[in-house]
Amino acid sequence: MTRAFLIVLDSVGIGGAPDAESFFNGDTPDTGANTLAHIAREAAAGRAEKGRSGPLKMPNLGRLGLASAVELASGAEAPGLPGTSEGLWGAATEVSRGKDTPSGHWELAGVPVPWDWHYFPDEKPAFPTSLMEEAARLAGTDGTLANCHASGTEIIARLGDEHVRTGWPICYTSADSVFQIAAHEEHFGLERLLDLCKALAPVLHEMKVGRVIARPFVGESGGYTRTAHRRDFAIRPPAPTLCDWVQAAGQKVHAVGKIGDIFSMQGIDDVVKGADAELMDHLVGLVDRAEHGSLTFANFVEFDSKYGHRRDVSGYASALEWFDACVPRLFNAASEGDLFLFTADHGNDPTWVGTDHTRERVPVLGWGAGEKAIGNVAFADVGASVAAHLGVPSEGPGRSFL
Repeated sequence: MTRAFLIVLDSVGIGGAPDAESFFNGDTPDTGANTLAHIAREAAAGRAEKGRSGPLKMPNLGRLGLASAVELASGAEAPGLPGTSEGLWGAATEVSRGKDTPSGHWELAGVPVPWDWHYFPDEKPAFPTSLMEEAARLAGTDGTLANCHASGTEIIARLGDEHVRTGWPICYTSADSVFQIAAHEEHFGLERLLDLCKALAPVLHEMKVGRVIARPFVGESGGYTRTAHRRDFAIRPPAPTLCDWVQAAGQKVHAVGKIGDIFSMQGIDDVVKGADAELMDHLVGLVDRAEHGSLTFANFVEFDSKYGHRRDVSGYASALEWFDACVPRLFNAASEGDLFLFTADHGNDPTWVGTDHTRERVPVLGWGAGEKAIGNVAFADVGASVAAHLGVPSEGPGRSFL
């Protein structure tokens, strides 16, 4: 049986991006950012002790060659990781001019982004008046709240009461090319929020804003919390991706996590969502039952959303160790002919300044392709390699490293 499992550890970068100096967190360039190496350094130094202890423990991905990939990408050491390289290993470099989710995933799937994304200025108001008027019209309200850059958890804590009182949606952005709308699932309505984001998305996509993100929350004053019902309404990829190539060959594409949203369901047969722990259970189930010739494309987002943006080193380290401990479940359920590729879409160094993603190379680790050093490759080579494994014709600039 020939199958492929492409698994993205969202934001687990390994430093060394050759153009990092042209990407910023505030006024600080991303030069020197290294998500994995810096977490390993902090853990080894006893500075990541909340909820865990000691050096970073990732024996399973470590055995595939994770430490070697870090050193290749950036010349850095990752204390605590095994020095062996028993699988396929290397590092990938992005060419798209963005350090965001769509850019990274599309390019991993063979399609670099051919345009510059639109970013909203970090000032108040952040959005043009015409856009806010359209948002209010579609929401059926007399106005909107926020209109600024903000942390999602901070903005609902600050404006949740006013939102509940007025019914006005909370509209905010970040350093990414995104427009986010937060609303209470009960007072505003979950379906109403999703409908609002869906209706407004074409306006933002025309501006080359990558995603309109629904950010539902629940709770009462002083205790608002976001829910797992987030949904991203992303601009469509500019060309057929790996998902389309596989579908065009008559083979199935299973999405795990936010992959369906990232690709606007283009080239996707079915999708499962949930918290990362639930997604791991779904992924193990797909390893057990997915069809011959199928692609399973998974994203584990909590490294990024819960720990990277919040600059939580201990939490990020714990999440990495949890994921690594789950890896044997995947391999134990595998069949002969399966290929597993583990990679990332960008960095989000929790030791860095600011709260934005960081421009970094990413690891490429493989199980099922033997012991092989692939060197520094392109993001697009990942998609081309998956296509080659599945016997599917590929398009675009990528070249297989298998």
